Amino acid sequence: MSETASGELAAQFTPCRILGSKMLNVLVVENDSLVAMLLGQILEGLGHAVCATAATPAEAVNAARRFKPDLMIVDGALDGGSGVSAVEEILRVEPVPYLFLSGDPTSIRLQMPRAVVVSKPFREAELVRGIACALDPHPPQERSAGARYGY
Repeated sequence: MSETASGELAAQFTPCRILGSKMLNVLVVENDSLVAMLLGQILEGLGHAVCATAATPAEAVNAARRFKPDLMIVDGALDGGSGVSAVEEILRVEPVPYLFLSGDPTSIRLQMPRAVVVSKPFREAELVRGIACALDPHPPQERSAGARYGY
């Protein structure tokens, strides 16, 4: 198969659109400071900026209201509550694209079945793919890109 044909097939079966070159302001909601720092480095390397970090649901809600992020990357389990409850509260005020990072993706999927979930530990490519899916304005009806993502 030629490179063009394989590229066309890949594009046809890609479940989410690939990110454009727009710089995103990202709210990182993560209670593990090392993971938050790693996410910041990865995002910066991708040309994005971390507008704020939060470790609790209350901090996440306040940061989202204050900074109006383009995207939220949220840990499923936070100090003093859950990432799911923080996202639900933020979404009551304004829609913001989000994805979850979780060591327990099944729990997230039970609470928010249509959420984009990237399993911990994650690879940079998985995070990039999750971001693309979270930002996709026309997500596929049923996301099934692979077990690690939980689409």
